[in-house]
Amino acid sequence: MPARPEHGAGPEHATGPGQGAGPDHGAGPLAALLARVAAGEYPPPDGRVTILPQPSVRDCGVLSFTAHAVIFADADPAWVRAQLPHGDLAAPMSPLFLQALCARTGRQASTIDMLCLASPMPGPPAFSLSPTMASRHPRAGRAVRYRDDDRAWEADGGIVVVGRGVAGRWEVAIEVDPGRRGQGLGRELATAARHLISSDAGNGRDRRDGRDRRDARSERLWAQISPGNAASVRAFLAAGYKPVGAEALLTQPGH
Repeated sequence: MPARPEHGAGPEHATGPGQGAGPDHGAGPLAALLARVAAGEYPPPDGRVTILPQPSVRDCGVLSFTAHAVIFADADPAWVRAQLPHGDLAAPMSPLFLQALCARTGRQASTIDMLCLASPMPGPPAFSLSPTMASRHPRAGRAVRYRDDDRAWEADGGIVVVGRGVAGRWEVAIEVDPGRRGQGLGRELATAARHLISSDAGNGRDRRDGRDRRDARSERLWAQISPGNAASVRAFLAAGYKPVGAEALLTQPGH
């Protein structure tokens, strides 16, 4: 499988809190590629691999689209190419390659998630939500570690968190209390996030420094869902999220 590096692009490392997207979220080659995907322009299904630098210290991993993979890691492209057998479309997401990339970058892989996408929806959510601090909520801990500018809301029996994740994209995470599962609350929370990204996150400003940002009405909301979590998959699909690919994030030890 030939690998195609992005020429003229060097590593971009954020220095802000969490070593995530940083103040220039939405910039760089990976952000540009994700914006094209959000607009319906997918990488060509040519069996090739695109190699990009990490958009930040935090964000490293592999994306898989139809017959095209994107590897965003600060690893030598020649080394990456040497690990991928020619013509093997599954190789970039294989345990063998992910293990080798983890060893090369000093990171660790957890799960391969289904990557879904939805557009913002106007108006407030259809049910009552109360703002809360994501960092103080035990079920939002993972979302806080992997995202910047997190915002969380509680409902009766669940929580929804949105924040800036990989390459500054808006991402959503939901959690439903065990006693409320199977009642449609997951779908309602996933739908609510589409309203929240438009009304709250879409005010065009970043809370950390107040500078103008992209209008979230032109952005999209991303969700990473474990394929084995069938209830969550059903909830997001019912809420209008569209599967666009798969993603394996490589995290730093201890994160």
